[in-house]
Amino acid sequence: MNMKQYNVLFLCTHNSARSIIGEALASTHPSGKLRGFSAGSTPGTSVNPYAAQIAKELGLDTFLLKSKSWDVFALPDAPKMDFIITVCDNAAGEVCPHWPGQPVSAHWGFPDPSQVQGTDMEKRAAFNAVMNGLKKRVDILAAMPLEKLDAMSLKEIHSNS
Repeated sequence: MNMKQYNVLFLCTHNSARSIIGEALASTHPSGKLRGFSAGSTPGTSVNPYAAQIAKELGLDTFLLKSKSWDVFALPDAPKMDFIITVCDNAAGEVCPHWPGQPVSAHWGFPDPSQVQGTDMEKRAAFNAVMNGLKKRVDILAAMPLEKLDAMSLKEIHSNS
């Protein structure tokens, strides 16, 4: 029996840190229910090395990771998203493209770990904090009856975590 995989698009402004971590967590989730994607409103030129390292540690092929515009997911031949999750406050406040298929959307805001100043250990700790917060929410998402999930339930995952 083939289980349906649900496409989850994580959005942040530059698509270099938080959304990349979300993509990696969803794509490598042990349930096999999720397929992660990421994009940004004004994508950067590269993936943050700390985010890339976390993705690699999770088992994602980092060759596939790149910062990209959210416009690519609004194209007719793009994968259809089931869920759209903004992970930064800037992206949540922007006017998003029209997403084909009426995906359920929510905002799970996290501070930008790439803005942390300090030692390598302090920066890594900031990225790990975001990863742990997103992991908790992705785990809850994967455990829910995804075919029945609505926007309110998706938002509550963040509110109750």
